[in-house]
Amino acid sequence: MKQSEVKSRDGMLLVARVLIALLFLIFGWQKLLDHSGTVQYMIHAGVPLPALATVIAVIMEFFVSIAIILGAATRPLALLLALYTLATAFIGHRYWTMTGMARFENEINFYKNISIIGGLLALYVAGPGRYALDGMWQRKSET
Repeated sequence: MKQSEVKSRDGMLLVARVLIALLFLIFGWQKLLDHSGTVQYMIHAGVPLPALATVIAVIMEFFVSIAIILGAATRPLALLLALYTLATAFIGHRYWTMTGMARFENEINFYKNISIIGGLLALYVAGPGRYALDGMWQRKSET
């Protein structure tokens, strides 16, 4: 691979990490700021152990997304976030139990989650690229 292709690939992986994590970062921040409101939402959604589920959601959405943006432990965290996203699709977007506009909206969101999982799995396979803490740590250990 040419040097320019490597730089372009690494730059695109950085952009991909930021874009895929941005959604989680925004909504994780909102959950962090409105912890009690998030617990109430979890109760309304019928999520088991809503207080614990809220803590897990904040950790996964806010803190894991920051780590992915920085490129820290990217591969395992991308896989973990993909599993979390799959769980939230089945817990939060059960469109098959709905009718009308609610079914339509939740079907869209369910399949958006599935698409996000695809992006996270691609990130898992590709790795974080050069512009990441993972890469810096690896280069330091090689010297």
